[in-house]
Amino acid sequence: MTPVWLPIVEKSVFRFDESVPAREDAAPSISFENPRLREEGIDIESNEPEFIPVITLEGSNQIVTLKLPTGTSFYGTGEVSGALERTGKRIYSWNTDAWGYNQNTTPLYQSHPWVFSILPNGQAFGVLADTTRRCEIDLRKESIIKMSSDAPYPVITFGPFPTPEALMTSLARATGTMQMPPKWALGYQQSRWSYMSADRVSEVAATFREKKIPCDVVWMDIDYMQDFKCFTFDKNTFPDPKALSDDLHSKGFRGIWMLDPGLKAEKGYFAYDTGCENDVWIQTPDGKTYVGECWPGPVAFPDFLNEKTRNWWAKLVKDFVAVGVDGIWNDMNEPAVFKTVSKTMPETNIHRADEEYGGRQSHAHYHNVYGMFQARSTYEGMKLANPDKRPFVLTRAAFIGAHRYAATWSGDNQANWEHLNMSIPMALNLGLSGQSFSGPDIGGFDDDSTPKLFGRWMGLGAMMPFARAHSGKHSSDQEPWSFGPEVEELSRFALNRRYRLLPHYYTLFHKTHTTGVPVMTPVFFADPADVKLRKIDDSFLIGSILVKTWPSPKRRNSHADLELPKGIWRRFHFNDDHPELPMLFLKGGAIVPTGPVVQHVGEASPTDTVTLLIALNETGKAAGDLYEDDGEGFGYQDGDYLLTHYEAEKISTPNAKYGEVVIRVASTEGRRERPKRTLQVRLLIGEDVQVEGECVDGEELRIKLLGDEDVSKSIVSNREAWTADLDRKHCRLDTVFGDHHPVGATLMPEDLEKGNVSLKVLAYKGGRIASMIHKPSGYDWMEEGFKNGGYEEFSGSEFRSSGWNETYSVVKRVLADKSGYEEIKMEGDIGGGLVLARDILLPQESLDTIKVSSSIVARSVGAGSGDFSRLVRLRIHPTFKLVHPTRSVILYTAVDGTERKMEPEMGFEEHLIEGPDRPNGEWRILDKETGLGVINRFDVSQVALCNVKWGPGSVALELWSEERPVSKDTPLTISHEYELIDE
Repeated sequence: MTPVWLPIVEKSVFRFDESVPAREDAAPSISFENPRLREEGIDIESNEPEFIPVITLEGSNQIVTLKLPTGTSFYGTGEVSGALERTGKRIYSWNTDAWGYNQNTTPLYQSHPWVFSILPNGQAFGVLADTTRRCEIDLRKESIIKMSSDAPYPVITFGPFPTPEALMTSLARATGTMQMPPKWALGYQQSRWSYMSADRVSEVAATFREKKIPCDVVWMDIDYMQDFKCFTFDKNTFPDPKALSDDLHSKGFRGIWMLDPGLKAEKGYFAYDTGCENDVWIQTPDGKTYVGECWPGPVAFPDFLNEKTRNWWAKLVKDFVAVGVDGIWNDMNEPAVFKTVSKTMPETNIHRADEEYGGRQSHAHYHNVYGMFQARSTYEGMKLANPDKRPFVLTRAAFIGAHRYAATWSGDNQANWEHLNMSIPMALNLGLSGQSFSGPDIGGFDDDSTPKLFGRWMGLGAMMPFARAHSGKHSSDQEPWSFGPEVEELSRFALNRRYRLLPHYYTLFHKTHTTGVPVMTPVFFADPADVKLRKIDDSFLIGSILVKTWPSPKRRNSHADLELPKGIWRRFHFNDDHPELPMLFLKGGAIVPTGPVVQHVGEASPTDTVTLLIALNETGKAAGDLYEDDGEGFGYQDGDYLLTHYEAEKISTPNAKYGEVVIRVASTEGRRERPKRTLQVRLLIGEDVQVEGECVDGEELRIKLLGDEDVSKSIVSNREAWTADLDRKHCRLDTVFGDHHPVGATLMPEDLEKGNVSLKVLAYKGGRIASMIHKPSGYDWMEEGFKNGGYEEFSGSEFRSSGWNETYSVVKRVLADKSGYEEIKMEGDIGGGLVLARDILLPQESLDTIKVSSSIVARSVGAGSGDFSRLVRLRIHPTFKLVHPTRSVILYTAVDGTERKMEPEMGFEEHLIEGPDRPNGEWRILDKETGLGVINRFDVSQVALCNVKWGPGSVALELWSEERPVSKDTPLTISHEYELIDE
């Protein structure tokens, strides 16, 4: 169906609706900063859409299909795991507590129903499905965008525009730009779940200063609270939060404290009592306060969609900030609810929202924006507390447009190389979706990092917009000094580098604030028409600086081995070159401001020397900016700032044989006076070769150039010294890192892949299947898997009895490229002369099937036992992840011939199925929303009972053998298979 369309906002931006009545029935926009811009048409000559979507209705769903030119590349879609380019993926926007996510997990914590496209000619084009409801974004077919959600909703297209920057600026005119953050928020930040006392917080802060490792912020996770009650402090471990804040401030630190949305439903707790008095809670359909469960136990959830609630919350925040709180961290705000299959509250709950946002609606309508509105309320509360200070808020859950109120991070990642690798594309795609201020938990949140992993991650993370190390409750310490002197030194190098570059970062944040162009951008921004750059996700741009990283255990390559964008790229460093740190390159034609190393942002002074890094382009010119203000207030909005535009140009002169470069101030903006300070210049003229000069900032500076022969000699000399130094550092680090190898850091999964199936099997951890990917859909059916979960087997009725976590030996391995099938056979010693044997086969005759034969086998049972073992039972326990838990069903025909269907309730459930009620050799789990499913077939004569175990966003389909002793001649065996389907 051809939709109706309307030009809005500016030229080349269009709104499409299925029909005129659909336009009138569409819910108000929450993504737009000014919702009226979506409703009001504009009149501009020669303004018609180049690409028109097709909009169809299927039941209650509106499906939007847009065909773009062959060769188009897709990005954006907000917080997504996996590779940078989203082409070939299907993403669901539904905010979810996604602990344990991997590169195929969807959805995650945030929703951005937005696709950023680069057309074959390098032009940029964007599509926004402007709906708050659950939305499917299907990019599996080449050059086709397909979006599906509850009808009706408008689709907004942006472009095509000549550059990616122009597209981001156009998106920002609709959804707004981020506010200028306080400058200290750009510094390094240290966190843990949790620093368990005020004394420990002070100790960590003091150690940073003693070791001269730059840091600006220490974070307080939930354990500072009294019984997990927000706005309270533990009387024993955090008895005087004001004194702690004062101590941090005296050392140049800021403190950021966590506030979750769920407040303990307990009379006598002031926040709950005042919430009841003000009638602020989300309700059940019958009008009662909804009570779920989270860290404090039973909790009620504020309805942040309502202005009265936001004002109430802002007042609580204002009072909370009075103890010296510098920033607030909103976590668990998807909202996460414990002990529910959906991981959240019922979609039938009721919000009494403001009319301007849609009025009274179900939680299904407002779920994706709940975290955004909590962040907004928190931001407003902080501003209420300190009207002259810029608030800092970090939020886990968000919707497109939430960047107006808060920064974000990539959630509960894991301490492994896969997550280090994903951290770059995740931050890049958030930036391409409007959220520029983001980064990962450096070192990984869950599990123990290793020295090499943490050091490599620190080097990378220190270059990202948001730089915070954060580790989980049961992981080892992850402060920079926790891994020994070598990693401590490496961390110091990495953070000194960040702090030297803070003038450049702050200037880029100002650019983001004014234009919407992200601080951190993909390499293809350097040349959008070069298709070779479109999949690069191990490197990124910070303005005109290219950051080349190695997010894997392999060694760093030499400069000569790198593929850079076309043009001039000058390598530079700060006498801190290190084999574990990224390489830095400055684009020809750019000028970048840098400053001295400081231990925290407050230590810097406007009179500090400014050092310009300059790389001339092919015509001998360069330009760049330095933005300055007071770093914390709002005076910049009234012109209290200084924006300096520097320029450099190569000229011929009789006083210099090879010419000179003139550096001057081209122009300025703002009313702030230029400080009296020194201006230094590092003019990069070759590989690690530079010439330098110095003057008073604001005056003209001339630097004489070297001849080509002198430059070449210097390059050769520097390269030889650099290579020798790198080799020495490699040898030393190889020794250091070789002494610290936890099991999970060195033992790699076995990869099985054939047809439409890809598996990762962890022989070293229970022989479990950690990942079961259906390649056509990209969906990984295994829940968690690498640390626990996934496909497991036990040797008794007890959950996780022997067999689930032992180290298995691989006794046979067959590869598909030689045999036509993939197979791995493993055995794990479970004690008492027994082994648990497992044969996993991807058969030659099927593209979609995994066959598993599992046995408990007696190998050396003692003679005194009559050659029989202890009582054992084979319990097969695969935990399947559910994208849409409440829309998933289990279907089977029972032994007695009846058709059976099982659906989850909100709470966890376990169902033992025995006798004639058992599936007759086959059952399936089916996601009715996506059509994805798993068929489990088995020999019913080997299965005594089945068990269905619903969990948070998951379900286990268990097969149990009979329980009996085994001998060498009477093993327990279950032969079964899984077929991955897409209906």
